[in-house]
Amino acid sequence: MENLKIREQEGYTIVQLNRGKANALNFAMVEELRTTIKELGAKESVKGVILTGQPHFFSAGLDLVELIQYDKGQINTFFTSFGALYNELLLFKKPLIAAITGHSPAGGCVLAVTCDNRYMADGEKYVIGLNEVAVNIQISQNLTEVYSFWMGHGRAHRYILEGKLLNGKEALAAGLVDELLPLEEVLPRAEKQMQQYLRADQEILINTKQKLRKPLWDKLDTHPENALKEAAQLWWKPEIREKMLAYVESFTNKKK
Repeated sequence: MENLKIREQEGYTIVQLNRGKANALNFAMVEELRTTIKELGAKESVKGVILTGQPHFFSAGLDLVELIQYDKGQINTFFTSFGALYNELLLFKKPLIAAITGHSPAGGCVLAVTCDNRYMADGEKYVIGLNEVAVNIQISQNLTEVYSFWMGHGRAHRYILEGKLLNGKEALAAGLVDELLPLEEVLPRAEKQMQQYLRADQEILINTKQKLRKPLWDKLDTHPENALKEAAQLWWKPEIREKMLAYVESFTNKKK
């Protein structure tokens, strides 16, 4: 895998996002994640999966520097694949835990909220949340449902419209993350929780997760070509594209 590091543990697998410093999501990375999740879901020896990042970044979200160069066909393909990845993670039957090792805005948060548990590195500089409205990317109905599932509809409604990014303490208070820990303790905490899941009867555990998530699953549009269709269309709106180009240019200049 070019963008992932896979570590097989006894009974579970750690999938580490490993694409540059910030783990920005492009088409290749999304496809690797989809392939990996499908394989681990089908592998009987794997009873659960931990999704983690690199020090200071879980994922900074979509790689706008690369995506801005995609043509219309590539953008449609990307958003269809990203919508499918979200659904596949959300419908994953086995325990799925996020060890959030730093920043997790936008697309990083999209991955994290599909998980059963989210343990986040403590630090004022780390943020998590759905700021799509603030950066002119259309959010899907499926994503609004899961945000509401974890935080409650009223709070999710306000935060999504505001494009609010939460620091760790805010995320903990909102129910978006389960626990804050020093960076070096995030992955061990996720592994401790996975060990607890492994001690349970696996058929009962999977059946129970299905029952708990059924109200959410019933609300999903499971056709990936529909979920982010608006996002792909609005991507080309002239005034939105102008703002994105300006953002990418400013970001690129900062790196020089």
